[in-house]
Amino acid sequence: MSGKDRIAIFPSRGAMKTMKDRLAGANKGHGLLKRKAEALKIRFRVILLKIIETKTEMGEVLRAASFSLAEARFSSGDFSQDVLQNVSKAQIKTRSKKDNIAGIILPVLESFTDGGDNYELTGIAKGGQQIAKLKKTHQSAIKLLVELAALQASFIILDEAIKVTNRRVNAIEHVIIPRIERTLAYIISELDEIEREEFFRMKKVQNKKKIARAKKEALLKAQGLELSKVNNEMDNLFDEGDDDLLF
Repeated sequence: MSGKDRIAIFPSRGAMKTMKDRLAGANKGHGLLKRKAEALKIRFRVILLKIIETKTEMGEVLRAASFSLAEARFSSGDFSQDVLQNVSKAQIKTRSKKDNIAGIILPVLESFTDGGDNYELTGIAKGGQQIAKLKKTHQSAIKLLVELAALQASFIILDEAIKVTNRRVNAIEHVIIPRIERTLAYIISELDEIEREEFFRMKKVQNKKKIARAKKEALLKAQGLELSKVNNEMDNLFDEGDDDLLF
């Protein structure tokens, strides 16, 4: 195992506990990020389906708006100047909100109408009604455009967020967790080797102590035999001296 395959750390009990805590944190983070990626993918598919539906509806609404414009021009003639004179401010406005999906902020746009104009008396042959119909169809088209813009923005943001989250999940799963596991295995193997060395050292020390104790006992035994021999010789001398004194 090379140094690049694991974290450079001194093998010890504290280092082993630290690596175990880091491994538990990495596994927990991997699970959370995986659930986050799944939640983002679900919302991504929902938004994609809404985009398809909105674009289909948008085509129909724009087609109806084009026909209503042709009908209004046919019945009322050129009414562009009248419209420009009546417009003083924007009638269709948008408000922005935010939607939080697993920590990802998505924009939400809503359109609303502020004020209105009356074109009932414009032109002849029910030209005002045609203009009102034209206005209504174009308002529907603008609302769909605003909704589609919000969906497209959310689609792009979610797509990038899913890519980043997947990269993080893969990095934790294939790089960080294996590296921590290899480091932990290295620390455990080193600690086992240290324990074996310590056991062998203690065994050698005990053997040396046994040998030293045996030598000491043998020496003491030899000294004891010599001492007893000397004592016997002294006793014999004293016994002979006593005989001489008696006779």
